[in-house]
Amino acid sequence: MKHWHLFLAFFRVGILGYGGGPSSIPLVQKEAVHKYKWLNDDEFGDILALGNTLPGPIATKMAGYIGYRVAGMLGAINAALATVLPTVFLMVVLLSALASFKDQPWVIGMTKGVAPVVGVMLTMLAYDFFKKAHTGGLGMTTTLILIVGSLLILEVLHIHPGLLIAGLLLFAIFKPEKKNQHDQPIRGRGNSG
Repeated sequence: MKHWHLFLAFFRVGILGYGGGPSSIPLVQKEAVHKYKWLNDDEFGDILALGNTLPGPIATKMAGYIGYRVAGMLGAINAALATVLPTVFLMVVLLSALASFKDQPWVIGMTKGVAPVVGVMLTMLAYDFFKKAHTGGLGMTTTLILIVGSLLILEVLHIHPGLLIAGLLLFAIFKPEKKNQHDQPIRGRGNSG
């Protein structure tokens, strides 16, 4: 039964993820976290962060990992195929048909209508991650500095996003740990010697 649920969940992601990887992320979250409860929000955030540092389509990477976690190697293959099959099928069918309809108003309208919907979905996801980042250990100031710094690097300096991701990954790996008050040596009047 879990293989069937994996297939259905990621088939829905593949068929409804119109607009590419970014629009698929909230769909994966809805299926894996909210509907089937294979992950919690923190685990989903970790998988998304790691998936974004690796090459390839995000929905397929996430499907493969979640499938593996739920049902082993067969689950990984099942979930990855379920994510890819709708796209492959629709590409073959639609590209042959859309070539003759590309100038039709309904095709142009469909393409323009998807952009705001994907924008809202990504804004909601970004806001959710923002809330978790500053309550999960980074702090509001560090979170805001990272957001503003990332925007400046991408939009003003036009640095490749891959370099930004690598820099953020290095920051996460090597950031100094905050010392707990209990870890500090006790110094005072009673300590001589």
